[in-house]
Amino acid sequence: MVDVTGPIRVVIVDDDPLVRGMLTMMLDGADGIVVVGEAADGGAAITAVDRHMPDVVLMDIRMPGVNGITATERLRRRHRPPEIIVLTTFDTDEHVVRALRAGASGFLLKDTPPERISQAVRAVAAGNPMLSPGVTRRLMQRVASGAESYEQARNRLALLTPRERDVVLAIAQGRANAEIATELLMSVTTVKAHVSHILTKLDLDNRTQIALLAHDARLT
Repeated sequence: MVDVTGPIRVVIVDDDPLVRGMLTMMLDGADGIVVVGEAADGGAAITAVDRHMPDVVLMDIRMPGVNGITATERLRRRHRPPEIIVLTTFDTDEHVVRALRAGASGFLLKDTPPERISQAVRAVAAGNPMLSPGVTRRLMQRVASGAESYEQARNRLALLTPRERDVVLAIAQGRANAEIATELLMSVTTVKAHVSHILTKLDLDNRTQIALLAHDARLT
């Protein structure tokens, strides 16, 4: 989650100038969002982030030079990194889960309606992944390389308290903090504290990675 006190600052990264122009036209000035920069590949994205300090980056996956996965990994290693939403065409891009594991907060299909794109930007800026539960299940089923073994995932989750494991399961099922609070009979503040502790204990960046780890452990 980024600390946003004004408009949500966005950088758009795509090697197609038409796509960048379309996204800029749709997002710039849309309900508290401002597009502060663009980049044509992952290397330029890192430069743009240094220059503009965005809250959210919309990151294409397949680009010449530095691809979106590598750029995501590099950006998420930084202190106070931006939230990253990967852009993909689901039926042809096999690398989206790798991007999520690298620390992206979600993904959008390139034909996503404009209102959903702006919703996704606001959601990840607030610390909530933008993942359709149905598509998330399909993505998880496609994980082949890079996934942790069942035993490794189980051993990592063994570090958690039973209540934290309940929160992990709810996150893996796509529930937001308010829904988790209602289901587990706790306050939203307590849920947020549990999520923070889980991320620290498991050395993860965001809720998406929690969900993927739960999948590896076959909790879902």
